[in-house]
Amino acid sequence: MTPKEILEKWVDLFNASDAAGLAELYTDDAVNHQVANDPIVGKSAIYTMLSNEFSAAKMVCIVENIFEDGEWAIMEWKDPNGLRGCGFFHIVNDKIIFQRGYWDKLSFLKLQGLPLV
Repeated sequence: MTPKEILEKWVDLFNASDAAGLAELYTDDAVNHQVANDPIVGKSAIYTMLSNEFSAAKMVCIVENIFEDGEWAIMEWKDPNGLRGCGFFHIVNDKIIFQRGYWDKLSFLKLQGLPLV
C-alpha cells in the first residue's frame, strides 16, 4: 500500500475509535509524538494512549488534505467542533514508524469539556 492509502486506513480506524486496529498500523518500536504531549514509544504504549483518549473524548477526523511524498503522508484535518491540526506520518513497509501531530491542546480540552491539564 502507498503511504496515502495507509493514512486513509488510519483515518477510517480513528473515526471508528478502533485503538487495536490503529495500533496494528504501527511498528513495534514506533514513535507517536503529538507535540502538545510527550512522545509515546512503542506499539503497546500507542495502543494504551489511543484507548485512553477514545475513552475520554469523542474524536472525529475530517480530512481536508492528504499529501504524499516518498515514505511520508501528511494530513491537514479538522473536527466537527472546528479544531484543526496536521499530522506527519513516516511509513515504511506498510507500517507507521513515526508520527508527529500539531494541534491546539487547550482548545481540544475546552471543546471536549475535559479538565485543563
